[in-house]
Amino acid sequence: MTFTKRTHNCGELRTAQIGKTVTLNGWVDGRRDLGGMIFIDLRDRWGITQVTFVPQHNAEVHERAHELRSEYVLSITGTVQGRPEGQENKDMATGEIEILVDEFQILNRAEVLPFEIEDEVEAHEDLRLKYRYLDLRRPLMQKYAMLRSSVYQVVHSYFAEHDFVEVETPTFIKSTPEGARDFLVPSRIHRGKFYALPQSPQMYKQILMVAGFDRYVQIVKCFRDEDFRADRQPEFTQIDLEMSFVTAEDVYAITEGLVARMLKECIGYDVQTPFLRMSYDDAMEQYGTDKPDLRFDMKLVPLNDLVVNSGFKVFADAAQKGGTVTGFCVKGKAEYSRKQLDELTEVAKKFGAGGLVWMKVEAAEMKSPVAKFLSPEILAQIQSAMGAEEGDLLLIVADADKRKAQKAAGSLRLHLGKELGLCDPNKHALLWVVDFPMFAYNEEEGVWEPEHHAFTSPKAEDIEKMDTDPGAVRADCYDFVWNGNEAASGSIRIHDSAMQTKIFERLGLSDEELQEKFGFLVESFKYGAPPHGGIALGLDRVVAILAGLTSIREVIAFPKTNTALSLMDGSPSMVDERALKDLHLDIRKEEKKP
Repeated sequence: MTFTKRTHNCGELRTAQIGKTVTLNGWVDGRRDLGGMIFIDLRDRWGITQVTFVPQHNAEVHERAHELRSEYVLSITGTVQGRPEGQENKDMATGEIEILVDEFQILNRAEVLPFEIEDEVEAHEDLRLKYRYLDLRRPLMQKYAMLRSSVYQVVHSYFAEHDFVEVETPTFIKSTPEGARDFLVPSRIHRGKFYALPQSPQMYKQILMVAGFDRYVQIVKCFRDEDFRADRQPEFTQIDLEMSFVTAEDVYAITEGLVARMLKECIGYDVQTPFLRMSYDDAMEQYGTDKPDLRFDMKLVPLNDLVVNSGFKVFADAAQKGGTVTGFCVKGKAEYSRKQLDELTEVAKKFGAGGLVWMKVEAAEMKSPVAKFLSPEILAQIQSAMGAEEGDLLLIVADADKRKAQKAAGSLRLHLGKELGLCDPNKHALLWVVDFPMFAYNEEEGVWEPEHHAFTSPKAEDIEKMDTDPGAVRADCYDFVWNGNEAASGSIRIHDSAMQTKIFERLGLSDEELQEKFGFLVESFKYGAPPHGGIALGLDRVVAILAGLTSIREVIAFPKTNTALSLMDGSPSMVDERALKDLHLDIRKEEKKP
């Protein structure tokens, strides 16, 4: 079909163009038939323009306009005119003008829609994902896509200014253990062998440092076959970078500059650098998480010293057994009913707490079901330590497992922060969490595992503890936390083959396993590897935060569901037997039980 190409888009015409003949192409966003005149809102990704069909101006065109319906694709030609006085739409960028239609073409018709193309759509997410091409027509979704595009432009320009080289790393790689299951790709040519899709370009970017590229960056797709939630997808995008001859301070500086530029250029938000820094131990003690949300206060307060010799066995046992007693003050909520407090107790239990102790400051005294087990002096000390005043509510968790208690209290803090609306949606709280443990002990497997990953360098001053006290070794790694989300993670890497081998041995890898899985990386270090470090920012998460969203699915053009399904195209799907035969695969059907 030949059609008249647009002279302008649907968001740019203003009073300055009054009297001009123009052509617009777009979709019918709305139709109003007032008997004599027909008004159409014509939409494209730039905006909406009102077009008007008047029988006195062109009776034939007006008559044909009666068949127009929502989402028909049109090309219209007409004259720009000012709207009659009092009929301007101040909520539309083009609200002072309209197009008096001389001619139009229907370029395509649309069937009845499964949901309306509007920002406040009430359709279930599964329906939106099935008809994603319609969902993406909504102006709000296009706004998110444009925001993502602007982030891409900032990344490219920022790193070009700082002398980074963009290098693409392979999509088909060797399968190596990196903490999650790999997506595997069978080889047709090499029978019985598989490629893996990369969980990250970690080893390749380190090899680029060995190769002398000095500063590498890539916007890269990564793949992990793991359980999903709102901020996880089987395929996701990272802003991945690595630098040679640097310390953690250099990585902080380059990352902070990027984030500040994104905030300023993408949403007009100014932020001060350098960002706050907090140790892992302090984050756990004060917030019960290694990704604290600092948009509201309500810090955890450890109470061990006050209750270790108290008469309340739950508190005393936790403190004496190396655990912790910790809690926080909820300002002005002594008014909570017993029903509300019982509900909070159940919430705390879901977060791993054995129970929840509450105390109310009423009439200058502490009221609590456990008050009879604690002396007035200890109650007063607890009130003082937690900064509680009359009308406040104290919530306390105790456990012989220190981290368990901290995590439960921290999760309850976040729950109440959201429930009470304490998070300022217009604030951006940015910090670095540092000094993570190098290793975590897996009780079930009876082995030490990397807290970050196996290529992270230990703190130089802690290397001597590697053999005697691995749990006390700190990693030279860092997480960038943005509004309570881990937006980026990185580290200074091991660049010495002997140290890398030692780490693998500490993690229980045999010489054969080491050579099979990581031999090419360890070998590369023998040929002059420079000190290096880097970081990877989750681009999907960054865009979601900039947009004020909690789900990354909203900022990915074609996401999967929570169960990794693509409802629009029906993937994953079965393939025919011939394709399986070419790949030397045989799918065994599950036998039915009698």
